[in-house]
Amino acid sequence: MTDEIKNTIAVLPHQPGCYQFLDDRDTVIYVGKAKDLKKRVSSYFNKNHEHPKTRILVRNIRKIKYIVVNTEEDTFLLENNLIKQLMPRYNVMLKDDKTYPFIVIKNEFFPRVYKTRKIVKDGSRYFGPYTSVVSVNALLDIFRNVYKIRTCRLNLTPENISAGKFRVCLEYHIKKCKGPCEALQTMEDYNKNISEITEILKGNISIIEKQIQEEMQSLAEQLRFEEAHELKEKLWLIQNFREKSQVVSSFDYNLDVFSLEEDEHSAFINYLHVVKGAVNQAYTFEYKKKLDETPEELLGLGIVEMRQRFGSQSREIIVPFLPYLKLSEVEFTIPRRGDKRKLLSLSEKNVKQYKIDKLKKAEMLNPDQRSTRILKTVQKDLQLKEVPWHIECFDNSNIQGTNPVAACVVFKKAKPAKKEYRHYNVKSVTGPDDYASMREIVERRYSRLLNEGSPLPQLIVIDGGKGQLHAAVESLQKIGLYGKIAIIGIAKRLEEIYYPEDSVPLYIDKNSETLKLIQQLRDEAHRFGITFHRQKRSKAQIVSELDSVKGIGAETKKKLLSHFKSIKRIKEAEREEIIRIIGKSKGELIGQWISESKK
Repeated sequence: MTDEIKNTIAVLPHQPGCYQFLDDRDTVIYVGKAKDLKKRVSSYFNKNHEHPKTRILVRNIRKIKYIVVNTEEDTFLLENNLIKQLMPRYNVMLKDDKTYPFIVIKNEFFPRVYKTRKIVKDGSRYFGPYTSVVSVNALLDIFRNVYKIRTCRLNLTPENISAGKFRVCLEYHIKKCKGPCEALQTMEDYNKNISEITEILKGNISIIEKQIQEEMQSLAEQLRFEEAHELKEKLWLIQNFREKSQVVSSFDYNLDVFSLEEDEHSAFINYLHVVKGAVNQAYTFEYKKKLDETPEELLGLGIVEMRQRFGSQSREIIVPFLPYLKLSEVEFTIPRRGDKRKLLSLSEKNVKQYKIDKLKKAEMLNPDQRSTRILKTVQKDLQLKEVPWHIECFDNSNIQGTNPVAACVVFKKAKPAKKEYRHYNVKSVTGPDDYASMREIVERRYSRLLNEGSPLPQLIVIDGGKGQLHAAVESLQKIGLYGKIAIIGIAKRLEEIYYPEDSVPLYIDKNSETLKLIQQLRDEAHRFGITFHRQKRSKAQIVSELDSVKGIGAETKKKLLSHFKSIKRIKEAEREEIIRIIGKSKGELIGQWISESKK
């Protein structure tokens, strides 16, 4: 596996999409789909494959490209388009002319509604495509049962019906058709049903949902539970029915789609090429900024580059804003809704993912780059005088009001420096006084660092609100460090940040890297403190119980706890079993202790 492949796999998102494997000549040799791109693509390289063709495929992979989409259904459609367009060598089983089904409302008198894989430009309305044939069939079945639409191919013109050319068939007699062929149903009534079906296919299922629920209730009252359950399953299929895909449209669009994302140094542009309503090409690239180029200029450059590179002659270009560019016989469209807006959203999704992946790759090659970026963000968000390369966080707790303990964790370059973590037994405080405990620990910590001449942190984080923070500040003032080290408190309730001498807290964006780092510090201090807390509690339990038994030493305690696992089990054990573990004389002592403890 090449370094390029390793780096690509490392940043692949856990999102649905399609992936392409390229060989050393930059030729696409395989196209696949995935519900989770990272898991699926990684599987090719982290296990042995039984099939020889798969092993050959993996050996020939030199590069990986991918396109993210919104849903798993769209991966089927996009894979289908890409295979037909690229004809990869190893997609043998998928190289066919299969297309996904649509539902058509035929342009005719008393329109039929049925499934089709072929679009004919005759004024009919097409909905889809759909990846679930089961859902399509269930929906059509519901239409026929609820709306009694016809299934015959008769030419039901008003003239033919008036002439009496037709007779009702079996569908009428079994009450699945209302007999428009003999004028037993008016065109107005029939078209009203077609209007409701159209709304359902657009995604408005509330109309049919109500009718089906009423029918289910009626069947249940008649004790026809199996039929009611069958109807319920069909309703569930309809509720999960999707109107359209973002990668295939029933409209014959031939257009280009562009979107742009920027950072301080680069501009990223995504290009989607749509032919006959299907996305069959996607490409994202980067421009390194040289001057103060505007987004309009950069987008214009990208459009010219991509259209020349791929030889696109599309007369319509979808863009998020008008570029600084003039092209003859080309129309720029900024969509606000509908299919074209969805295509633009898909392009924006891919360019944002590309930008994220680019940043991740850069940070993998230079880990300090990520730390620097995060800590500069922390400096900016918290309004610090200097970058907090060294941060320390304090948390204290007590065991049922006694044995107060505290923990200090240290982060350097935004990463835990576990060798520098410290536990503290609070010495000067009796009972549950968190403020006094915080004063003692902060004073002890930084008095020692000053005496040793050790480096001081640029930022101190206190796990607690204003009270805890004030206690820590008092200790810093006492030893002359207040004002030389930045200090903040983080309250648990709303994750608000408190500053000394400021009663109004700072609320940071919940998704910001600054808050995530502070939360990581707080959680790590809590975890480290809890570990110490449990050790003391366990030790205290053993001391208070077995150490009170005269004649029982450390080795005997170890044997008992190793065998019985807890004090409770020792007290519940038979005397013979205890004697077998530690001998008769010591077993008698333990037995006597157990008897006295039960009194």
